[in-house]
Amino acid sequence: MLPVSSPECAAFPYDAAEGGTLEVHSGPSSTSTLAFNGKKVGTLAVPEEAITIPLPPTNRPPAKKKVSRWVLWQLWFNTYRKLFTFVLTLNMVGIGLAASGHFPYAEKYTGTMAFANLNFAILMRNELFGRFLYLSVNICFAKWPPLWWRLGCTSVLQHLGGIHSSCALSGIGWFTLKVVNNFRYHSVNHDSILVVGTITNIAAIVTAISAFPWVRNTHHNIFERHHRFVGWLSLVLIWVFTILEDSYNPDNRTWNLSGRHILRQQNFWFAMGMTTLVIAPWLCVREVPVDIEFPSPKVAIIRFKRGMQQGLLGRISRTSIMEYHIFGIVSEGTHAEYHYMICGVQGDFTRGLVNDPPRTLWTRELKFAGVSNTSTLYKRGIRICTGTGIGAALSTCLQSPYWYLIWIGSDQEKTFGPTISGLIHRHIGPERLLLWDSKLRGRRPDTMMILKEAYDAWGAEVVFITSNYVGNSEIMQGCKEAGIPAFGTLWDF
Repeated sequence: MLPVSSPECAAFPYDAAEGGTLEVHSGPSSTSTLAFNGKKVGTLAVPEEAITIPLPPTNRPPAKKKVSRWVLWQLWFNTYRKLFTFVLTLNMVGIGLAASGHFPYAEKYTGTMAFANLNFAILMRNELFGRFLYLSVNICFAKWPPLWWRLGCTSVLQHLGGIHSSCALSGIGWFTLKVVNNFRYHSVNHDSILVVGTITNIAAIVTAISAFPWVRNTHHNIFERHHRFVGWLSLVLIWVFTILEDSYNPDNRTWNLSGRHILRQQNFWFAMGMTTLVIAPWLCVREVPVDIEFPSPKVAIIRFKRGMQQGLLGRISRTSIMEYHIFGIVSEGTHAEYHYMICGVQGDFTRGLVNDPPRTLWTRELKFAGVSNTSTLYKRGIRICTGTGIGAALSTCLQSPYWYLIWIGSDQEKTFGPTISGLIHRHIGPERLLLWDSKLRGRRPDTMMILKEAYDAWGAEVVFITSNYVGNSEIMQGCKEAGIPAFGTLWDF
């Protein structure tokens, strides 16, 4: 027999952040019913009188509400997949028409169709082009167009990867058709063209497979080495294939190695375009001095010379061409003496920063723009992040008084140290700052509740999110249901 007055009576798994009451109602014989906030939760042998016991709040936020399938579909079929579907479908129709003899130009210049797609795929990942695109949009559409237009610009810029991947796959599709046609008419084609075409196609397929999400997200080094070095091999083979095919005349089976003749061919200039786009960003690679501080075993703060504008990301490596890693850039502005990268100590590379701190690192001097770079399009916004996500979020709030920062983490002051804390407290007033320390408060927050309150109180137009995969998904789902425009971290699909 358990006395109802004992604390053990409250030891059942209730889940309510606001607390409540436990009611004990007498029943037949010596069995009584337990109800929490009016809901039956079990039975207990107690005296026959009814008793109400107040219970304190739990340390857990309310259970996550189930999201509708429509919301999940909208988030899944985002701008990335829309662009991917449109471009790939258009190309697949073209390949089908060319293969069936209903697209004469593509049937005659199949290689050109392949190389044109590959040019566009590389262009979408070119840092120079990306910075130009972001700069143009920020200058032309800052704050004055309708909100739906500005949101659309941000969405397209963030999801350019959909064009990159669809054009790359389409280029491989067109080149496969080219190789197949060469073998169909092998009697008039030189063996060297058949062999080089096949090897080129295989190299391009390996390059594409290495960039599939599962490979990229679970085996980063495999992705980087194959996508980069096999991709470069593909480019070299494209040059060999282009020169061979442009020099060979299948009608009379003779070679014309005249440079003037090759310069007149479309494929030569497409190969030149790909080469230029691939080489250009590597011209900006430099080895630069760095200082690294370790405020805690979980974090490394890398300091570089010179300030940066907000919304940029940088690639760093211990070597000039191997294993580059991307981190957000923290800076007070272009006038600042330094900028910083916040690295969570997780993988081999970041653990190496702790075990063997380098004095120099390789980086591309020209940084590439992230979604935060479009913050200038909006009159007011909210930047919400968790943990080391502060590295990609902080600059926007440091450099603009119109952005509100929500940072959720555990013991941030101690974990991230005085450098990051000092930047925050010097430049962001309490009226636009919410630091949620889950260790100090004893629980994780109801993220959507505090986000909605901040969104309404601040009069924001948009929310930018930087979190892990689970946190990003939950906030994106909550924002979509609440009708709050939001852009989250991307894991290119």
